[in-house]
Amino acid sequence: MNNLREVPVGGTAKVIKIHGEGAVKRRIMDMGITKGVEIYVRKVAPLGDPIEITVRGYELSLRKADAESIEVE
Repeated sequence: MNNLREVPVGGTAKVIKIHGEGAVKRRIMDMGITKGVEIYVRKVAPLGDPIEITVRGYELSLRKADAESIEVE
């Protein structure tokens, strides 16, 4: 299983599934990260947290823990 955190900077991935419970999963989905959407990894902060991504045409920052719960291919 690959997660969003493992995608290299400059890489693109397609969301397969979002793991997690209740509010956390809902918050990720509310940001536009849903099954089948393409995500482009723009950059990663020096200490690895947060990760800057582009999804559905807008820029977003995600915490490492949230990125790990997003399964991609």
